[in-house]
Amino acid sequence: MKKMKGIKKSLTEEYLYLDFSHQTEGCIFPLHTAVTLFLLSYCDCKIFKVYLVLTRESTDIELLTDVLSQDVETQVISKEELPPIVQNCCLPAVVERPDNFCRAGLAVVLRHIIQKSYEADPSRKEILELLGFKKTCLKACAEVSQWTRLCELTIPLAIENFLRESSDQLPTIPMEVLQLEKKLSEPVRVHNDDKLRRQKLKQQRTAGDKPALAKGKAKNKVQTQEMSEELDSSSKSLELNMAFSKLRVQEEPVTTNREPSHIRKAKASDLPPLEHVFAEGLYFTLADIVLMPCIHHFLAIICKKCSEKLIEFPLLAAWYQRIQEVPGVKTAASKCGIQFLHFPELLTTSGEQHLNLTEVPGVEEQNDPLFIGGPRPTMTKLMMSSDRALRKQQQLNNLVYVVIKQAKPGDRIVDFCSGGGHVGIVLAHILPSCQVILIENKELSLIRAKKRSDDLGLSNIWFIQANMEYFTGMFNIGVSHHAISIS
Repeated sequence: MKKMKGIKKSLTEEYLYLDFSHQTEGCIFPLHTAVTLFLLSYCDCKIFKVYLVLTRESTDIELLTDVLSQDVETQVISKEELPPIVQNCCLPAVVERPDNFCRAGLAVVLRHIIQKSYEADPSRKEILELLGFKKTCLKACAEVSQWTRLCELTIPLAIENFLRESSDQLPTIPMEVLQLEKKLSEPVRVHNDDKLRRQKLKQQRTAGDKPALAKGKAKNKVQTQEMSEELDSSSKSLELNMAFSKLRVQEEPVTTNREPSHIRKAKASDLPPLEHVFAEGLYFTLADIVLMPCIHHFLAIICKKCSEKLIEFPLLAAWYQRIQEVPGVKTAASKCGIQFLHFPELLTTSGEQHLNLTEVPGVEEQNDPLFIGGPRPTMTKLMMSSDRALRKQQQLNNLVYVVIKQAKPGDRIVDFCSGGGHVGIVLAHILPSCQVILIENKELSLIRAKKRSDDLGLSNIWFIQANMEYFTGMFNIGVSHHAISIS
């Protein structure tokens, strides 16, 4: 690894840029970089050319050897050496050559790494499974999804602050970690949860001799305790079997026999809830990849400075132990300098939880005053009448007219929430002496916009897939047709 004086361009590679400020006790700062390197190692991804961007002039590059992934070749550059389009974005960022299409922000970049890794080796279906059901894991932007915001922003930032405080004093437990512990205690909702919950009910009744139908109290306390432990083991076995069968890319067993009548007729309210195996529910996803380095460093400090507090995080500790069983995780972590902790004594305690989870604000219960939800579009709404289409054309024409009247040669114009580029592409075509930037969170919309631009042969246009808050560049004129929320 060496510091580069310049960056050689390539038409076949994509370039990944990661912040690097410093490293302390095996932890790379910022944690976004540690998370990205861990995913690259887990996916065994070699298709990106990786650059660490120094944020401090005094950073000792030689100390990076022990904490960087052994599988990922990295080179170090300064901020001044970044491509112009990347200088306008928060890192991490990925750029396609030529330098006019950039993806920025942790969730967007990680999802892109997964997709590219799978395209490079379609036999590794476990990589694609990281995107979850319908490939939507962390797809919703942080402005509208509290879960994405927790994983992408608040947990990494809170633990970075926690690690900084721990060097000088006994740190305060971040509220965001308590929220995650509470999240893991909530029932799991999946697309076929009714079927799974009925299977779980069947397991419970088989193991406990139909305890739900039994009336009265057990007279023998020892017998009651044994039955409870057997039920707990039986209940968790369903979730664990479902989770790890998918990790091993096994087909779920097909049952031809119908469920017993008392199982089929059980009310939904009487069905047992499904418990978390991983962060988002039953299956190992990108959310677990993001949280693992963060929670690892958090638990390392807890074990070192205030181990008595470990008892407050039984679910988080169980999750941390469980992800070590996922094939490939230990190997990837080891290559990134992460040595897993072991605390079996915590998991064999009575299970009493000293933390009152009802007092912790829920992740989904927080109200974001900046976002006002609305009804989902229906097919009727999506079918545009000729009158409405005319009004849309007039809106676009008016926006373009206003910008043309104000723009001067050399101006930078940003089309926020650009969609397919209905405004930005027109401006780039009419104003060839101006630089136009399209910012859009939805990948397919931006790819469609780029194709339209390429067909027109435009050279004064950039495409950035990112949340609006990840754009940090200066501009002369901002325009938006459909931006809401923080805009």
